[in-house]
Amino acid sequence: MSHVLPLANGLRTDHPVPGLPFVDDSHLPLDEGPEAIEAVGRNRGPGTWGRFDKNRASGGWRAFTTDPIDNTLGWSVRYHPEHGRTVLLLHDGDTSSLHMDWDGEQLLFRAGGYWWNGETWFRPGQVWDPVVEDYEKRKARLAVTVTAADMLDGRADPAKAYIGKVALFDPDAARPDNWLDHLALWAARHQEQDSAPPLERCVVDVSSPELSGAQLIGAPELAELGGITASTLRSYISRGNSEVPLPQAVVGGRDQWARAVADDWVESRQRSYQGIKTAMAGGDPDSLSPGAVEVRDRFTADFQHTLYDRPDVRKRWVLRHRNKESVSEVAGTLAWSVAVSLADIVPTEHLGRTVRAAVLFDFAESVEMFNDNKDGEGLKSWWKLNLTPSVAKTLDWYIRCFPAEAYGTIGEIQRQAHNTWKAPAADTLSALRSSLSLDGELTDEQRATYFALLEPRETTD
Repeated sequence: MSHVLPLANGLRTDHPVPGLPFVDDSHLPLDEGPEAIEAVGRNRGPGTWGRFDKNRASGGWRAFTTDPIDNTLGWSVRYHPEHGRTVLLLHDGDTSSLHMDWDGEQLLFRAGGYWWNGETWFRPGQVWDPVVEDYEKRKARLAVTVTAADMLDGRADPAKAYIGKVALFDPDAARPDNWLDHLALWAARHQEQDSAPPLERCVVDVSSPELSGAQLIGAPELAELGGITASTLRSYISRGNSEVPLPQAVVGGRDQWARAVADDWVESRQRSYQGIKTAMAGGDPDSLSPGAVEVRDRFTADFQHTLYDRPDVRKRWVLRHRNKESVSEVAGTLAWSVAVSLADIVPTEHLGRTVRAAVLFDFAESVEMFNDNKDGEGLKSWWKLNLTPSVAKTLDWYIRCFPAEAYGTIGEIQRQAHNTWKAPAADTLSALRSSLSLDGELTDEQRATYFALLEPRETTD
């Protein structure tokens, strides 16, 4: 998910974002459909744009446009036939990113990326699922939807609020302190609209034990969990690194993250390209993969033999003050340079595709032999997915030498096995791990570490 932060609510939104001011959107043709919204900004002049797309699964749509009054601002609209619409004012350059974030089940985003699909609240998507090619959907624990009716208890005074105008809107202005007064003014205007949903169906926020004060942590704690320094984390945030989750709250001017979101972030780092490499380094002083360590050690011996043990070569360069230990150091340096050049020696992109094709070919032969998927129910036993020794050894070598690249290849294998034979991702992993335990050279510890990072996680409500 992108890190888009809206600036204001449109007055005709059905689901106000808490804390944001309300801005008059009467100059937008919201009731005329997405084509009309797109047409407001599309091809209207330099720097203006617009677009709409249908969400066919729900029967809804999403659209965005540059504001015709202030071209530095833009509007994004998400419509659902049952749950109504969200109307948000953003920086014009952010509208396309939010448009992409809304390409799916996501109807609303709250609390730093928690999202709602009309029934359930989920935590921000961070851990990638290669089978469905999307982030894993992890439910927020005991989440409760907070509506406008829940927040308005009669004490708010709409007379103390105002509706902003685009022409006068300042994106850098402080947010209103008396936001409930603004919500009350919005509610009064909202109920005047034809076919407006009742306030009991206008979603404002989410409440969950995950978001309670006791479950929030600051930047130092988040950095410690992620294995980095607080200054490194702050540097990531200042550069807009999208891998760092948005904070769920700001307390006393300091960003705060839900511990559950932080744990997901740590897991995503562990499963990232660099995280896989670190896990498979196994404490090697040069942080090399097992395969690279083998190459380094091999060439250390070869170079030492060439540079020192052969008199015809040694006499050409060894000075009197040289000794075997210093030559060993030089040899180790030369060998290290070879080990870190593996990607230049082996065509990893083509190798990954070849390994994937070979594994799926072996799987297909296994399926045909047992013919377990003829009734359309998919595979019944993971042990019937077998690899020939040569394919298993090649996959094992690929993992030992290029663990991060192999991680992506195995994800593609899982997805293809799921799409073709309805094989669960966990069953595909079990079959691969079993084959590698028979014919591979990874140690039991290395194999256990690697496949633990690949296993799908089960979540509870």
